[in-house]
Amino acid sequence: MNRRTFLISSGVAGIGALVSNSASGNGTEPESAEAFSWNTSELQFQFSVVEGRLRQHLILPVGVDASPELQQRAGVETALLCSGEDSPDSGMKQSAGSPGERMKFVTKNDQRNKQGKTLILKHTDADLHLNLQSHYQAFEGLPLVRRHVEITNIGAEPVGIDYLSSAMLHGLADPVHYDGELKIWLAYNSWMAEGQWHSFRPSELGFVENGRTSWSQASAGSVGSWSTEKYLPMGVVENNKLGVAWFWQIEHNGSWYWEVSNLAARGIRASDVYAYLGGPDQLHSQAWKNLEPGKTYRTVPVAIGCVRGGFQEAVQALTKYRQQICVRKSPAQQLTCPVIFNDYMNCLWGDPTEEKELPLIDAAAAVGCEYFVIDAGWYAERNEDWSSTVGAWQPSKTRWPRGIRFVLDRIRERGMVPGLWLEPEVAGKRSVLAQKPDSWFFMRHGRRVIKNSRLLLDFRNSEVRSYLDGVFERLVKDYGIGYIKMDYNTDTLEGTAQNADSLGQGLLEHNRAVLNWLDRLLDRYPELVIENCGSGGGRMDYGMLSHTQIQSCTDQEEYLRLPAIATGSTAGVAPSQLAIWSYPRQGADADQASFNMVTAMLMRIHQSGHLAQLDASAAAQVKEGIRVYKEVIREHIPDSVPFYPFGMPDVTNSINPIALGIQSPKRSFIAVWRIDGDAEVRLQIKEPVEILYPKDLGITIRQSSEDCVVEFPRPRMGCVLIQ
Repeated sequence: MNRRTFLISSGVAGIGALVSNSASGNGTEPESAEAFSWNTSELQFQFSVVEGRLRQHLILPVGVDASPELQQRAGVETALLCSGEDSPDSGMKQSAGSPGERMKFVTKNDQRNKQGKTLILKHTDADLHLNLQSHYQAFEGLPLVRRHVEITNIGAEPVGIDYLSSAMLHGLADPVHYDGELKIWLAYNSWMAEGQWHSFRPSELGFVENGRTSWSQASAGSVGSWSTEKYLPMGVVENNKLGVAWFWQIEHNGSWYWEVSNLAARGIRASDVYAYLGGPDQLHSQAWKNLEPGKTYRTVPVAIGCVRGGFQEAVQALTKYRQQICVRKSPAQQLTCPVIFNDYMNCLWGDPTEEKELPLIDAAAAVGCEYFVIDAGWYAERNEDWSSTVGAWQPSKTRWPRGIRFVLDRIRERGMVPGLWLEPEVAGKRSVLAQKPDSWFFMRHGRRVIKNSRLLLDFRNSEVRSYLDGVFERLVKDYGIGYIKMDYNTDTLEGTAQNADSLGQGLLEHNRAVLNWLDRLLDRYPELVIENCGSGGGRMDYGMLSHTQIQSCTDQEEYLRLPAIATGSTAGVAPSQLAIWSYPRQGADADQASFNMVTAMLMRIHQSGHLAQLDASAAAQVKEGIRVYKEVIREHIPDSVPFYPFGMPDVTNSINPIALGIQSPKRSFIAVWRIDGDAEVRLQIKEPVEILYPKDLGITIRQSSEDCVVEFPRPRMGCVLIQ
């Protein structure tokens, strides 16, 4: 089955009778269709039932009306393809099959819980003896819902699941003339170049207007446990005729897939532009599911929504949702946004020792840091490869002649909370854990999977989880650790064949076991902070970020590239969870030190660099930046949403200026950077602003009733403005 078959086959609208039995064959429902609506506080959902089959129509903000023709566009509410079912090619008359298109609608259940309204839509398929429940969770005051689907085998024989959507969107544009109406946003997320957003016409992503049904699609996805290795698991589709933007966020720490395309209800003329949103499936991630009798299969959660406006308004809506719904509640950490020092980046580079740490600890405390994290290498003996020996998590004897507790005690004496780097989901191929049985590890073709000198631990195994519970108990209770940088420097790719229906299903079960383990861990140690890291932003998803408190953004070593990465990443992660490096290099002057501080000050500060070796002017800028952050800015971050005065930046462009704003109910702040471009940076801001930081480096503001001009006396400078 090819990609296009996946899209328009009997599954994605089943998708077949996206609009089955249309009287005119033009993709609209017959007048006899039974219709019903479901409205949240912010969104309106329209459905119809045709010959017993449920169809979903356009989703819009309350008060926004589309044309009658667009409102009548419809498709299956849930896409489902089962093994052995009909999967016709594009342009062929849709026949029975899937069973997505033939499922019968049973009932709807509309209730309310403490978060908002809920809707459950129930379907059944008599041929394969399947019951399906499609879940909607609304949130009061937010223009989105969280969706997932559960399917149960009520028959006596197993049923193979090739794919099952988490959510569908329909009626996004004229199904034949869409290229001028739609703009699709996606974020490339390469290593050390995270959060690079671009907008495209559908044809620029391969979804080409041809006057008929396209055989291609605009799509993005990921295979493996580095969920954001190439893209962020989200997207935005703007419709410029309607003035609205649909958006989604796939909340999963493993494989996922979305696509936007069109399809035909009859013949070859397109009848609908849809979005399919989901987690792992057979076609893209080898995740075939064998659904045994009496068993239930659940899709990964997806947040979907629609707002008036465009990309920025969609990001702001998602940010509010992340802050209010996704972030694990931990007031001591989340509401105060403490300043974290980490000794890795442009500093010790995984080679910590007692003699190196002690002056850094004193310097970090002197500038106002509140956490001090010893990064990779603390467990490896000197001259030992710290990568291939991970797993035992016992402190090195040669690095800590007086024991690691001596250094951790020094951190506490200086008023900071100690933290350690950990990579708990792997075991070095030369570690003591390598002697454990195969049941501890990912297996493919009868052999252990080795990636980046590491074996991959299988969290479905209770012995693995118990072992790591013991590690954390020792670190938290015996060493007094209050912060774990949980890194993940490899990728499982397809998954594991051991005790699994397929490689992808083995991975999915492991992914879910990791999240359950994290929840139990933080329930036991509620004050523990866990930083989510995957060689920087390799696993920057809201599967993980709904269970951990903070996100490591990038491994980028060049500070001049960080503003573009930080700005784009705020569209993928709430500012209160997004940790950005500030790491002035040895020999840095005041300009470089303040530039670094500005980059991190509207999010979470990850301070690093050889602070003890900075000259006085640079050290003063670091200390002043942290003071301003703590006294003026950080109280607003948990309630702020980002805005983008110059749109999305390009990490490869050092000429154009970059600006990032955050707005809370009480104050607004704007970070502005000049890299190698013009001295004057013009902002279309009418409200009065002033320079908050730095105030002593000659940066000036010229303001009129129409705009504001920031003048930087030298290249490679930054500042924070306050409104």
